[in-house]
Amino acid sequence: MEMLKNILNEIWLVTVEMAPYLLFGFLMAGILSQLISRDFVKRHLGGNRLMGSIKAALVGVPMPICSCGVIPFAALLRKHGASRGATASFLASTPQTGVDSLLVTYALLGWFFSVFRALAAFLSGILCGIAVEAVPASGNDKQEEEEKTEAAEQRNHILLRMLKYGFITLPGKIAQAMLIGIIISGVISGIIPDNFFADRLGHSPFAMILMLFIGIPLYVCSSASVPIALAFIKAGLSPGAALVFLITGPATNAATLTTLWQIIGKKELTVFLITLSLCALAAGFIINFFSPALGIEEQVCHMHESNSPLNMVWTILLLAVLIKSLLPSRSGKT
Repeated sequence: MEMLKNILNEIWLVTVEMAPYLLFGFLMAGILSQLISRDFVKRHLGGNRLMGSIKAALVGVPMPICSCGVIPFAALLRKHGASRGATASFLASTPQTGVDSLLVTYALLGWFFSVFRALAAFLSGILCGIAVEAVPASGNDKQEEEEKTEAAEQRNHILLRMLKYGFITLPGKIAQAMLIGIIISGVISGIIPDNFFADRLGHSPFAMILMLFIGIPLYVCSSASVPIALAFIKAGLSPGAALVFLITGPATNAATLTTLWQIIGKKELTVFLITLSLCALAAGFIINFFSPALGIEEQVCHMHESNSPLNMVWTILLLAVLIKSLLPSRSGKT
């Protein structure tokens, strides 16, 4: 019973901490969904120059699209003339972050972690694009994939479309993963004592390599990965190891790797994975270097319970949005 109480308490703490930021993130995602159109993205990702990869990463970082959702989008970009490099850059940077996940990162892990995560997504996207573009085109490099169409509801006011995407469509895509991530975080924090891994793995390079092998095949969205990373740090793993998980977990998973093979090619996929892994490890080493001076671990491990009535309101609203997204729609549409 004591362990169950600890787990439920940790779940509640994480939810309260992230609620206002995730709700604001949903709002910003809804606004971006109307300001950044697919036509705009496609128009700027053609050609084989470095600028294509930079633009793709720049557009991809704030977009709230997960590692599965980015596949049809990237396939569509490739089909409409985006270069292999720009496509790879978009595929690497987009699932790692989004306005919603960056705000959750700020809430749970602090401003430095949030800014550094966005920078890591941006730079790793560019480097993946450059690396893929440097590889001679594969014979099985295809520019076709299923094209998902969305009903354009142009008759609705733009504000209604923003709110619908931000608080109905997007939560519908990530609610299950988000709730699972929060529960996993609570289970890890409730069962494993604080600093349990500090003397076993801690800041060793092996911890980052372990997170690499866990993150690559695992499916977890960028927002849902944050509470899990928080639990890893509280259990004694280094911030660098947690960052490796935050980069590789959302960016890849076993189900999408075979599809990526078809979109950018076999050799390109190998180069993509190697480059992304090296970027994740490099980012992990860098944040571990700055962690003692910035007190990242101390800040994360001293998260306290908030009894503010306003925070309770945000938490109830967030749970209502997520749970509503899991219920079947009467119209059969998301």
